[in-house]
Amino acid sequence: MEPGTLILIAVVALVTFYAISIYNHLVRLKHNVSQAWANIDVLLKQRHDELPKLVETCRQHMKYEQDTLTQVIEARSRVASAREQQDLKGLGQAESQLRIGLGNLFAVAEDYPELKASESFQHLQSRITGLENSIADRREFYNASVNVYNVRIEQFPDLIIARQLKFTPSDLLEFKEAELKDVNIGDLFQSPKS
Repeated sequence: MEPGTLILIAVVALVTFYAISIYNHLVRLKHNVSQAWANIDVLLKQRHDELPKLVETCRQHMKYEQDTLTQVIEARSRVASAREQQDLKGLGQAESQLRIGLGNLFAVAEDYPELKASESFQHLQSRITGLENSIADRREFYNASVNVYNVRIEQFPDLIIARQLKFTPSDLLEFKEAELKDVNIGDLFQSPKS
């Protein structure tokens, strides 16, 4: 074989190896996004299962607060629907409404000392607060994974392979601006100063 042919074969082999390496990296990033979403999904399902218990516990004590309980139940349903459809925009909006509903529920619970003293209520409040914190952490990880993936499929030379193989950008999980700050459930139980 002539030296020119060997060089050409070496260059083709090198380019092929490089393209395979880029493809494998893009696949790994895409699966990182999927895994990050799955972690959020697990927590959303756990919270979905806990909320009826909380509502039922509150219902037993809060006879005149059915609107507040209904708001939480309806928001829970919207979150579940958006989660099942993997509608991140809808999920962000539904999550915002659910957090507002939970905040209202915990604030109204202040007027029911028997409810606040209930061991079941305290356990559920603690459990849901823990799940909320975990969801926030996982959302941050998910959005970071999406960002790395989206940047990578737009960078040269990765974008050539990404476009050829139809890698599409993923959506961030965003909440309304009011939801960007942490909700301190403990503050909701403090009596307002008059």
